[in-house]
Amino acid sequence: MGVTTARSTLDRLVERGLRGESGDRDDVAAVLASRDADLLDVVAAAGRLRRRFFDNRVKLNYLVNLKSGLCPEDCAYCSQRLGSSADVLKYTWLKPDEAARAATAGVAGGAKRVCLVASGRGPTDRDVERVGDTIAAIRRDNPQVEVCACLGLLSEGQADRLSALGADAYNHNLNTSSGQYADICSTHDFADRVDTVGKARGAGLSPCSGLIAGMGETDADLLDVLYALRDIASDSVPVNFLIPFDGTPLQGTWALTPQRCLRILAAARFVHPDVEVRLAAGREIHLRGLQPLALHVVNSIFLGDYLTSEGAEGRADLEMIADGGFVVEGAGEPTLPRERADLVRPRKRGAGTATAPNA
Repeated sequence: MGVTTARSTLDRLVERGLRGESGDRDDVAAVLASRDADLLDVVAAAGRLRRRFFDNRVKLNYLVNLKSGLCPEDCAYCSQRLGSSADVLKYTWLKPDEAARAATAGVAGGAKRVCLVASGRGPTDRDVERVGDTIAAIRRDNPQVEVCACLGLLSEGQADRLSALGADAYNHNLNTSSGQYADICSTHDFADRVDTVGKARGAGLSPCSGLIAGMGETDADLLDVLYALRDIASDSVPVNFLIPFDGTPLQGTWALTPQRCLRILAAARFVHPDVEVRLAAGREIHLRGLQPLALHVVNSIFLGDYLTSEGAEGRADLEMIADGGFVVEGAGEPTLPRERADLVRPRKRGAGTATAPNA
């Protein structure tokens, strides 16, 4: 973008975003293709939207890996995929009390949401009940915490059951565009993922769905998935950056720079101005020293480790948040802005859940 073009493009994106509208596709494309010299202007423009809808709050999320490895799916990016030789832990389901202890550690560090993740194509009905037992165990000590389940593809009725058992949200990422999807997975397709997000929303669960950047996608692919996420009305959009594990088909794929990552995050904000945009896996190795700048674009991060990779030390993240003039979002504060109140759906609360969730 030239100087004049950059300013007019960013002005249009901010003007639309302040109204809660997604930016025009051509304008967002211009951001993805912009020069490094324009990066601070891009971050400042995205930051106006972040501040407008989320002020200086940062929502902290904590991941608990309930079941690891031995997945029958062949997602090319995943260290737990079928045929992976990646050196990762493999174990069956954590007991509810074990998961609850892990969750309590995250809450003690400031986490507002706990994400319960299990490898596999999708849960059995017995698995759903097992997750319900875990939710109840977590809420005995942490009644205010939000709980998001991430268990793979859902069958009919399972989202309703998870809602009744006290889950607040369900994560199932679209990951990439429909056009690229067959290049990264053959055991299910893009439509399967859209269907599961729809089941979650239909059951009153807050849908959490995002993407993975750095898998060889084009700018057009990034735009396609960002607007697809808007179409399915994801309440929170995690932006992951590929960790190219050895032993997976994408090993050695290092296609991202810190500047490219910031442009992708800004594009996500311009498409989703009033929705939670979460900085997720890969931030430490790809953004590196530019992580503090990312907080001016996103309003949510993961605290601690991810599924099969280590994250930053929690204390360092808290210091980064404070040093940037941000504050950790409290349990009693709503995440979504008042303008998105239509997305906060009445919830049926299950056993072991004491309070209504914060959307």
